[in-house]
Amino acid sequence: MSDAGTPSAASKPEDAQQAEHLNIKVTDNNNEVFFKIKRTTALKKLMDAFCDRQGKSPASVRFLFDGQRVNPTDNPESLEMADGDTLEVHQEQVGGGTA
Repeated sequence: MSDAGTPSAASKPEDAQQAEHLNIKVTDNNNEVFFKIKRTTALKKLMDAFCDRQGKSPASVRFLFDGQRVNPTDNPESLEMADGDTLEVHQEQVGGGTA
């Protein structure tokens, strides 16, 4: 006679887990990689993993979210990222001065 087995009670832990994790797309316009990370995970892990998969040096690229540069110490929560958001990867440009 207990209601402990009701579907709503069983789905609550799933909902909490979904809210805790985000699916983030990382793209460099040639490749798209999807990551599932916790809201509190430092983005350095995601950045390093993307660079490893693409054979790039983390020092040679920069990551942007909504046009703002992302720091390795940032996390999805501090950037107010939502599930399905995209991080853009661009080549780091050095120099560029004209004579």
